[in-house]
Amino acid sequence: MARKIVIAMMMHETNTFSPVPTPLASFGPQGPLVGAAAIAETEGTNTTIGGFIKVARRIGAEIAVPMAASAHPSGYVDKAAYEQMVAAILEGIGKGCDAAFLALHGAMVAEHLDDGEGELLRRIRALAPGLPVAVGLDFHTQLTADMVGNCSVIAGYRTYPHIDMGHTGERAGNTLVRMLDGEVEPKMVWGVRPMLTSSLVHTPARQPMKDIMDMANAAEDSGQVLNASVFGGFPQADIPHLSCSAVVVCDKRTAEGEILLNRLLDMAWDRREAFLYKGAPLAEQVAGAKSLEGGPIILADHGDNTASGGTQDVMSVVEEAHKQGLKDVCAGPIWDPAAVATMIEAGIGATVSLELGGKVDMPQLHLKGRPLKVSGTVKCITDGEFVVTGPMATGTKVRMGRTAVLDTGWMQIVVSERRSEPYDLGVFTHCGIDPRRKKYVIIKSRQHFRAGFEPIAKHIVMCDGDGCTSSDLSLFTYVNRRKPMYPFEPDLQLGRNEA
Repeated sequence: MARKIVIAMMMHETNTFSPVPTPLASFGPQGPLVGAAAIAETEGTNTTIGGFIKVARRIGAEIAVPMAASAHPSGYVDKAAYEQMVAAILEGIGKGCDAAFLALHGAMVAEHLDDGEGELLRRIRALAPGLPVAVGLDFHTQLTADMVGNCSVIAGYRTYPHIDMGHTGERAGNTLVRMLDGEVEPKMVWGVRPMLTSSLVHTPARQPMKDIMDMANAAEDSGQVLNASVFGGFPQADIPHLSCSAVVVCDKRTAEGEILLNRLLDMAWDRREAFLYKGAPLAEQVAGAKSLEGGPIILADHGDNTASGGTQDVMSVVEEAHKQGLKDVCAGPIWDPAAVATMIEAGIGATVSLELGGKVDMPQLHLKGRPLKVSGTVKCITDGEFVVTGPMATGTKVRMGRTAVLDTGWMQIVVSERRSEPYDLGVFTHCGIDPRRKKYVIIKSRQHFRAGFEPIAKHIVMCDGDGCTSSDLSLFTYVNRRKPMYPFEPDLQLGRNEA
């Protein structure tokens, strides 16, 4: 008889400093997907849930998907939205199953609780105490005791940009299948180091994280342990469990896993200063880009990164590019539904003047929205939909809402009704712009843009624009963080495992 596996996705990276709300409608095209619609949307895609479905198909399992919900990073998840999603997952598991595969993020904060994933898993364990549960987590997870203590297996992304999401689902799912088959007996050890790491410098492809992730990968790939995952954490979250962390899934005995865990975390701690970003004035960064030869030159506006909770409407980098006279530029997407409506009403070929962007204030950073006055011609209008062909989230459909292109003469600006990080060339090519032929490309992204844009880039310039995803962590006021914690307490001394 075929095993029944419940597969669910509930993913959100919560920026507690972001003013962007996160209602239930944020978690899908028209809200979360369920059942056959969820499978049709995610099967065959390079996503964690896509990897889980692949594993379930391989073993001939009966699949039930009670909830597939994923929202762009933003502010606190609405309490009612959280409870509705959790209730759907619990209902699905309550109908009976042999195992559960859960695609979670690891950094969800709801209005009423600071550990969204841990609370979900705690409730699942209370409902089904012996149920084998595999969890796939994002590299920016804030790991907690409730997460580790209430599931069987955890695997996290190894990459940033996240080009291994599907593989992560397969890693977690395959380990759980081995558990179901009696081949292994998973036991997890985990720990943290109380340190803040900047997202701009903790990508596993480069130092200081590379050696650490390579060590974890080698231990898992060689069979020394079942799974090994390192998490950089998400710095734009004012929560008690903010930290750098790691988890190791061992087979029966944990001695080797404990040694590996402390080697990983100790190496991170020894490099703690290197994990902090050191920027420069925006004017200098744009001037540096202007001095470079060839193109495309990517200007990455990481202070207003949608995939970290940015508003996607801060105009400081675009404004500085204009001030310094950059030509042959494409930029976007800028989130401004009102501007889109104005351009659609005017029609293709019409000349319009706009107060573009700057609609959202960021009170926690004492930033007021500042629209930029621009005039130009409406060049293109689209539905904002395209399928990702690049290496990150391959095969998924991006839905930016109605989208329009404003041509100012010096810049082609993509403006959308919905927020969406540009990690695939499709944000431009779907509306008739070829970024490969532009001198400058301005995009609101921190690292994910590298998946689609680094291969075409002659140069990459990181731009410290304003916004609630700034890499200057001194701009954020942390009230709920653990204490002591580096770099807030720079002379902090540690013992061993700090879990």
